[in-house]
Amino acid sequence: MLDIFQFDFMIRAFIAGGVIAICAPFIGTFLVVRRYSLMADTLAHVALAGVAVGLLTKTQPIVTAIIAAVVAAIGIERLRSTKRIFGESVLALFLSGSLAIAAVLLSLAKGFNVNLFSFLFGSIATVTPTDLSIIVTLGIVVCVLILALYKELFFVSFDEELAKANGLRVRMLNMLLVILAAVTVALAMRIVGVLLIGALMVIPVITAMQVARSFLHTMVIAVMVSLVAVYSGLFFSYYLDLASGGTIVVVALLFFIISTVIQKRV
Repeated sequence: MLDIFQFDFMIRAFIAGGVIAICAPFIGTFLVVRRYSLMADTLAHVALAGVAVGLLTKTQPIVTAIIAAVVAAIGIERLRSTKRIFGESVLALFLSGSLAIAAVLLSLAKGFNVNLFSFLFGSIATVTPTDLSIIVTLGIVVCVLILALYKELFFVSFDEELAKANGLRVRMLNMLLVILAAVTVALAMRIVGVLLIGALMVIPVITAMQVARSFLHTMVIAVMVSLVAVYSGLFFSYYLDLASGGTIVVVALLFFIISTVIQKRV
């Protein structure tokens, strides 16, 4: 059963998966509380456009995806803060626009190929040593910033106006949160895929909300659910020859169903 760890690519996948399993619900908890769950899906589509740029220019796709997602996150937050466009409309604008851009760029790059599908749905065999270094380094940065600014981000997520009244730099904190979300989305591409990262950021959180009693409790349970989903999903995908991203999300969905049943019985 443990022959899975005889392969270097599986060891890299488990390390990268563990980092993503922690970062995703960390960010996702704040996004769900803010009713901004679609942010992850929007940034994922933007990251796909970044991947297309990387494939077209033959550069590191994960780097171009991070750049594209961060730039889009800043643009989304600036448009949202002006209040000239409703939040969901901003997300729809970037989601559809980035998908159109990705389609055009991919057509220039002669359409779909194996590399692209690994970014769309995740592939445990495609995590390179370079990818792993980027994922671990930036993943640690994301987690450290979230933990260091936990109280401030918590305050802003629940009541922006009260946070402003208490002297917090709300605009800066909001911008930081969406940038961290963008980085997390781009980092998760190799494991979960851009089409499914939104689910990994949201499903463990709403699962935890069924049984948790506080915000911190929700975050802790969400991370535990995410870790189990990622690691069991990687095992199943390896031994049953399944897509890693889809398998991870299916396991997370099963946890959500179980939590819902438990909630109804309590």
